[in-house]
Amino acid sequence: MAVTIEDLYRSYGVLADAKENLSQHKDAYQVILNGVKGGPKEKRLAAQFIPKFFSQFPELSDSAINAQLDLCEDEDVSIRRQAIKELPRFATGENILRVADILTQLLQTDDTAEFNQVNAALLSIFKVDAKGTLGGLFTQILQGEDIVRERAIKFLSTKLKALPEDVMTKEVEEFVFAESKKVLEDVTGEEFVLLMRVVSALRILQTVNGRQQLVELVVDQAFLDQALNPAAPDILDRLLQCTRQALPLFSKNVHSTRFVTYFCEHVLPNLSVLATPMAGLDIQLEMLKLLAEMSPFCGDMEKLEANLHTLFNKLLEFMPLPPADEPEDGDNSSSDEPKLQFSSVECLLYSFHQLGKKLPDFLLDKVDQERLKDFKIRLQFFARGLQVYIRQLRVALQGKSGDALKTEENKIKVVALKITNNINVLIKDLFHNPPSYKSSVTLSWKPVQKPEAATAPKRSGPEETGASAMKKPVPPAPRRDARQIYNPPSGKYSATIGNFAYEQRGGFRGGRGFRGNRSRGRMY
Repeated sequence: MAVTIEDLYRSYGVLADAKENLSQHKDAYQVILNGVKGGPKEKRLAAQFIPKFFSQFPELSDSAINAQLDLCEDEDVSIRRQAIKELPRFATGENILRVADILTQLLQTDDTAEFNQVNAALLSIFKVDAKGTLGGLFTQILQGEDIVRERAIKFLSTKLKALPEDVMTKEVEEFVFAESKKVLEDVTGEEFVLLMRVVSALRILQTVNGRQQLVELVVDQAFLDQALNPAAPDILDRLLQCTRQALPLFSKNVHSTRFVTYFCEHVLPNLSVLATPMAGLDIQLEMLKLLAEMSPFCGDMEKLEANLHTLFNKLLEFMPLPPADEPEDGDNSSSDEPKLQFSSVECLLYSFHQLGKKLPDFLLDKVDQERLKDFKIRLQFFARGLQVYIRQLRVALQGKSGDALKTEENKIKVVALKITNNINVLIKDLFHNPPSYKSSVTLSWKPVQKPEAATAPKRSGPEETGASAMKKPVPPAPRRDARQIYNPPSGKYSATIGNFAYEQRGGFRGGRGFRGNRSRGRMY
């Protein structure tokens, strides 16, 4: 006979009045369990009554959990929400892992209110047993359906960092790190980014040794021990994702040497033939930007001289020689005039400037004099075009502020001015005799650091900027060779302005990651 509302209330009364003799009324609790087979009203009551007396009938614990789970899967969303809300009350002792597993599976719901209820339930059982809760989550991440895995990883990436220290103890954080490493053996690009967000936030890894462990974790994912296949978009996407995740970890104590070495030995030689992993991404410029950002943190490099040669040769490719028929007055509007790729040159010059500090005699002893002369001719030609461009940009931006600078056109010009100013400072350093590596610039796509002091002398001209303007007093007059290099006739390079475009780097955009569809074996 079907259980009625009256039966449920009667049984509830019996159990509520029993107090210390409650375990003797097993039949009354069984009636409540049978309520899951009734109508909507009976099911809603059963969802509330079953967990209330659950702990008093250990011999019926499996039946009680299964009954509540049936309600969590009911067709009526209101019944499901009530059952899910009460589910954390089953999270005691050995049941914590099972409850966490069930709640993790319930993350696949598409009902917003129900999804939020599951999230709240999971967070509540963290306070009961964080390690047990994580055990259920990671079980589903490793073995569950793709949708459950995806949402469980997102849950970890957004919720763990907000948990207090008394919940996320050292032991719990060590468990998270160990389990995350297992998951990272087979991940998509998006999963990799989210899991790195999880482990990077762990307090146990906020030390030099911890950050080094994270870098080693990324190195393993990046396959830096294998040659690069420039025609494989998935491989390039993996390298991009891994390098982006490693970048925030680098410091003067945690070196980027392995990544910088790999870029010099495998990426730069194949730069022109790299396959783009997603539409709209300038893969060449993106790789050059990453190399530039890593280069200040490079430690002792085993093949420094060879890698500097590679970097130097690639820089020469982007710094053209002046036209053979260039008139002395610089008045040349020929359409055959070399195009100046400012964004790429900024990256390559900066990387060379950073690594060149480690072998300051490279341009003196390691390159023959003819090649050094060729390099300085290229620097001079590029600098002349640069000065015209800087002046025109400053004229275009003069008097503009506030909303006027927020238009797309002016945003591009502001970034262009940062790029050209950076190149200008670096060229002046390298044109010294001997070449200097003392100036400091902030890469154009990174936030500008506030100066440490306001005692620097004023700039003497439009080309003086950044650290180079702060490090030396204003001379009474520029040297003759400086005037020849940095003050070209106006108008010659105006045609190249339209060739500049501001490239904004994006993160993972839902495109293909380390594998298109996750498999149980490694794709690579």
